[in-house]
Amino acid sequence: MNPIIPLEPISCEEIPQGPNWIAQVKWDGVRVLTYYDGREVRLFNRKLNERTFHYPELTSISNYCSAGSIILDGEIIALKNGKPSFYEVMKRDGIRKLNNVDVVRKSVPITYMVFDILYLNGQWVTSSLLSERQKILRDVIQPTDDVQLVDNFDGTALYEAVRLQEMEGIVVKDLASTYLINGKDARWQKKKYYKDIIAVVGGVTFRGSLVNSLLLGLFDQDGRFRYIGHAGTGKLTQSDWRNLTERIGPLVQKSMPFVNKPPRTANTVWLRPEITVKIKFAEWVEGHSLRQPSIQGFVDLPAHQCVME
Repeated sequence: MNPIIPLEPISCEEIPQGPNWIAQVKWDGVRVLTYYDGREVRLFNRKLNERTFHYPELTSISNYCSAGSIILDGEIIALKNGKPSFYEVMKRDGIRKLNNVDVVRKSVPITYMVFDILYLNGQWVTSSLLSERQKILRDVIQPTDDVQLVDNFDGTALYEAVRLQEMEGIVVKDLASTYLINGKDARWQKKKYYKDIIAVVGGVTFRGSLVNSLLLGLFDQDGRFRYIGHAGTGKLTQSDWRNLTERIGPLVQKSMPFVNKPPRTANTVWLRPEITVKIKFAEWVEGHSLRQPSIQGFVDLPAHQCVME
């Protein structure tokens, strides 16, 4: 079996409504497809990188699957404080020395959240409706501690529950849709829930003559300016970047303003920390840094009020 690139959802602002639409939790894990040809099990992520040896819990497929051959689509998650944590699962997925897997496995248990099936007993089922594929999954998958089937919910209610739990978001799917290999369209739609903060710009990098990314910080309880992340994407237009490039002139300084050194400092221009900006992000990770920060716009707030909680 050759690995394939799985179907991806598009982003949406409004949650689709109607009897054919169901919602599932967006798990904030690692997308992994399981391939079983009747002899061996292999795991690949959506970048087509093999992950078979990272997750030995899933290779004894007879423990949870009755099919003679199968391709499953799902997400591998690891929990922290009872919620899926991308930071935690990357402790498993990011292992480079595979002889460390057994040690890390004990400290970072994972669960495979299965939500689709592409192939069964020698036949592709991607042309079957999602409702039919879900029935097949219930027939051939026996949930265990390591493998679970993803449940369906009402989109509005699930999004509210996800928001209250501060989880990543939801994926809304059309039960009457087929599965598009190496595709991305509206049959699956995702709505993320993000946190936001007001941060202070402590440095910038350039592309050519324009600023193209920001080094962000917050003040701690002792008044020290701490680096929390690096953002270059978001809602800023080319005009916004030009205006910022002009604005930073009086703030440029030779010394780094952060008390902790950012991981990337090459070609950074340091600034006196005065410019404040609204940032959306997925979560805080260990070390007090932001995952997936996205620039939403500059704000009129005194920098000294941007303090770590």
